[in-house]
Amino acid sequence: MSAGGAPMPTTPNPAVSFPAPRVTLPVGPDILRTYSGAFVCLEILFGGLVWILVSSSNVPLPLLQGWVMFVSVTAFFFSLLFLCVFLSGIVNRIDANWNFLDFGYHFVVFVFYFGAFLLEAAATSLHNLKCNVTLNVQPLLNDNQYNINVAATIFAFVTTACYGCSLALALRRWRP
Repeated sequence: MSAGGAPMPTTPNPAVSFPAPRVTLPVGPDILRTYSGAFVCLEILFGGLVWILVSSSNVPLPLLQGWVMFVSVTAFFFSLLFLCVFLSGIVNRIDANWNFLDFGYHFVVFVFYFGAFLLEAAATSLHNLKCNVTLNVQPLLNDNQYNINVAATIFAFVTTACYGCSLALALRRWRP
């Protein structure tokens, strides 16, 4: 009590003032029944195909396709980790804003994968570029490598679209 007899106002505890972060995605196998879980599975599947196809084309343009490989491999493993964290229920034990982390992760990967898709498309478009290899002029990509790069470009686009859909769903969860 103060000298005037009125009680002193208490300052609010900041830990009590802010609600705990929410996880709006289901945890465990139930995540696979949501659109977000399905898109993450598709990201892993198609991202793995991009990785396999680019590496099987013998990477004729290492500067362009090296970035595509880096993005596809990194995104593959982080998407797999993301799915495993939700499947195992670890999200309930880690105090973090999972809705924001989901949005931030899918935003960054969408931007990187979009760039990787453009670089893969650029590498594929150089099919008829002639190179001087030991006095023999040959195309940069033979027909087999060209077909593999076309498939990699298509799957890179599909993977980018999956990350874009996951980004839109994460934005809806983060900002309801």
